[in-house]
Amino acid sequence: MSKKIVVLGVSGSGKSSIGQRVAQSLGLAFFDGDDYHSQANIDKMSNGIPLNDEDRKDWLITLNQLLKDNDTAVVACSGLKPEYRAALRDGIDELIMVYLKGSIETIWQRHQQRNSHYFTGRDMLESQFATLIEPTADEAIIVDIAQAPEAVLKETLGKLQTKSTL
Repeated sequence: MSKKIVVLGVSGSGKSSIGQRVAQSLGLAFFDGDDYHSQANIDKMSNGIPLNDEDRKDWLITLNQLLKDNDTAVVACSGLKPEYRAALRDGIDELIMVYLKGSIETIWQRHQQRNSHYFTGRDMLESQFATLIEPTADEAIIVDIAQAPEAVLKETLGKLQTKSTL
């Protein structure tokens, strides 16, 4: 099994919680991409201003370097566009991406239950969905998040195991 995995999805899709549990289950290091945003990016999002490609550029380079610098890693990152995913993958041969797919209604309900996260407001979530170009099945393992978190984790681990044995 690849020892480098990126868990993708819009804010509130569960990429941090599922990513952390995948890492724990597989004995890999976990890194939350949100922890690597610049203060300027955090300030923008805290004020309800969506990030643009330029805002994300250095952040994606940082996450790519994090993947390169660690023998094992599960990284949670939105990876909304193909070019963002290409930046994450740059120079890394064995990287598996897992896309946590969900409807805006499902994810908005989850957002409303979150406390003390700088990403707030339905407008911000809608901007992520507007930016999102979903990965194809050739690019990522796709897991539907409409199910319970335990089922999402189980499906993710099962698909990771299947992919690594191909």
